[in-house]
Amino acid sequence: MRESASHPLIDERGAERAVDRTDVGGHKRKRRGRHRSTPYAAIVCDPERDANTRDASRNSAPTDAISLAAQRRGSGRRIVLLHGFTQTSNCWGPLAEDLATDHELVLVDAPGHGGSGEVLADLETSALLSGAIGGPATYLGYSMGGRTALHLALARPDLVERLILIGATGGLDDEHERAGRRDADELLADRVEAIGVDEFVDEWLRQPLFSALDENVAHRTERCTNTADGLARSLRTCGTGTQRPLWSELNQLEMPVLVLAGASDAKFSELGARLCASIGANATFAAVPESGHSAHLENPTGTAVLIRGWLGRS
Repeated sequence: MRESASHPLIDERGAERAVDRTDVGGHKRKRRGRHRSTPYAAIVCDPERDANTRDASRNSAPTDAISLAAQRRGSGRRIVLLHGFTQTSNCWGPLAEDLATDHELVLVDAPGHGGSGEVLADLETSALLSGAIGGPATYLGYSMGGRTALHLALARPDLVERLILIGATGGLDDEHERAGRRDADELLADRVEAIGVDEFVDEWLRQPLFSALDENVAHRTERCTNTADGLARSLRTCGTGTQRPLWSELNQLEMPVLVLAGASDAKFSELGARLCASIGANATFAAVPESGHSAHLENPTGTAVLIRGWLGRS
């Protein structure tokens, strides 16, 4: 399956739902530049780097001047958890509680989120920063965190002992689709800057993608602790449109890989099957029953059962 560039908050004609980007609050707005001068800590890789530079980066560590916030729980074999967009390291719910009973968990705040809200980094650099704070471990990433974990597994396979992906993708194949997605994410970045985090999070969670996510487990309050600036920067630097497509590289992965998707999430179930086919025999796909895109929040028990069973075999 080739992933469509359509964005959850963009209708089929490519128009942003309920947003007029030229008229916010009754005032005409100019398009914001992507590279504004800010006081934020920033390292952003060049997404157009050539293959030689990319290969060299696989053996290099990110700058010591910047690190991500993280919290640790439990003891045992280490699992590093990388959350999705608008979330924080506190948004793993019962799944983290379950895994922490016999594992050391490192729960990382992604750039632009939580305690890493002032860090500006693209997806490749986010991966290296996550590996620097997580060290050698099993890496578990959800959605945006899954894409980050894939980048880390390719760049630093010495750190990723095992890989678990939930609702993840290898990216958009077509450059025109990626350009369209970058434009869509720019609109969303403008949107969160215009209306603020609380209203933006409500709009985000009203998407059909999260229709099965009960408000009691959506972590809305925690999501709203993020800042508009942080979320906007994340959209502009870590969105799917900024990501190079990884599909042709995935057969390089040699560690055991578990790919999960909610049984009701048709799009990411197909993408999950494609991930496994692209990786090879060391990858396993499983559908989490009675769940959609946020499978680990909608059915944490079912997700934990699948993860634990796989960990015991891998």
